[in-house]
Amino acid sequence: MTAVVVTGLGVTAPNGLGVEDYWEATLTGKSGIGRITRFDPAGYPARLAGEIPGFTAEEHLPSRLLPQTDRMTRLALVAADWALADASVDPKNLPAFDMGVVTASSSGGFEFGQGELQALWSKGSQYVSAYQSFAWFYAVNSGQISIRNGMKGPSSVVVSDQAGGLDAVAHARRQIRKGTTLVVSGGVDASICPWGWVAQLAAQRLSTSDEPGQAYLPFDTAAAGYVPGEGGALLVMESEETARARGARIYGEVAGYASTFDPRPDSGRPPGLRRAIELALADAGTTPDAVDVVFADAAADPELDRVEAEAITAVFGPRGVPVTAPKTMTGRLYSGAAPLDLATAFLALRDGVVPPTVNVRPAPDHRLDLVVDRPRETPLRSALVLARGHGGFNSAAIVRATL
Repeated sequence: MTAVVVTGLGVTAPNGLGVEDYWEATLTGKSGIGRITRFDPAGYPARLAGEIPGFTAEEHLPSRLLPQTDRMTRLALVAADWALADASVDPKNLPAFDMGVVTASSSGGFEFGQGELQALWSKGSQYVSAYQSFAWFYAVNSGQISIRNGMKGPSSVVVSDQAGGLDAVAHARRQIRKGTTLVVSGGVDASICPWGWVAQLAAQRLSTSDEPGQAYLPFDTAAAGYVPGEGGALLVMESEETARARGARIYGEVAGYASTFDPRPDSGRPPGLRRAIELALADAGTTPDAVDVVFADAAADPELDRVEAEAITAVFGPRGVPVTAPKTMTGRLYSGAAPLDLATAFLALRDGVVPPTVNVRPAPDHRLDLVVDRPRETPLRSALVLARGHGGFNSAAIVRATL
């Protein structure tokens, strides 16, 4: 089976723009969570988010792109540019149909839809269906990257909430194994606007704390909801053979993947996360003892945290593997969260260090070896990344260093 590797990373995160800026912030425990500034949140029960400060699209993109894009797409376009540059790839030098784009979308599109509705209210001259707006927007993120870079190969958008980022990367891996030379994949999300905020509140899983350091506490006895964020990561993926032939720097291999769906709550059947982990290990042809660190989904919901902790301990044993949730510094980025965790996992493998989970005091009942407060230096060869989406989606990916 063709080994698929990552040769480029593009990161836009609340605590860092660009790979090394983000990585330095993550290792030092710098948080990007704070009170919302993109609109006045005073009238809402949740008022904190992981916003990306200092991002000015005009500094990175041609002015002609700005009128037809919103913040999510602009962040994605910049992340794609950075990922391609990091991989030392100039799309102009590759056949157009040998390159594809597979991204994920979840909460994004609200800002675009809100703009359409505002135009409707102000002009009253055109009917715009919200469903049409979202259907169009789901294709925009991938389509704009494709158009900007002349990529005419297999392209698509995966929608499975926060699990979508891993699902998109897995689909990109399948396309490369079918013969596509290069695929840009991952996810970037951004919906910190009034309409998007109301939609997120509807799930009733957001933290209502006004203290940034106490608002998002997965696996803690004080866990009471998560803090949303914006951003994510895009990855340049290609076959290991192609990457080595062109002398590319390789971050590592996407070695295994699986997805499952939870049964209905009253079915009496167990949640599907453990099964996703076991299937991903099997797909990678590896065993639990070969996994050196787990990047947790970290829902910060007591019941969901329990389910995840039980899945991890069932596979690896109580405190059997280091577990981390760097998203405590960024918030949950929806479809951008898992790709950012993948990027973080590759950086962890590169440098032999597990980034910390900040602010959390892990509940002993979870029996997790949660890395808190400061990074943990240790040899790393393989990592497991977990992601779950609202409604029952579970995804797991195994990444490992290459020789």
